[in-house]
Amino acid sequence: MNPIVIAQGILAVALIAAILLQQRGTGLGGAFGGEVTAYRSRRGIERTLFRLTILLAVLFVIFSLLNLLPPAA
Repeated sequence: MNPIVIAQGILAVALIAAILLQQRGTGLGGAFGGEVTAYRSRRGIERTLFRLTILLAVLFVIFSLLNLLPPAA
């Protein structure tokens, strides 16, 4: 297998894990007026996880584009 494909698979699993680890905001309670949504800033591990998710997504896109390149002769 191509090393880029393996790296892309690992990035995909890490990206899925990072997305699932993030807390949900209001859930269904906000749809029925259960909670007031207000701006709040991310702090600590939540901010780190958010930035990690963005980094993993960017890396995944880069590896996907690299995978489109023709193989070297």
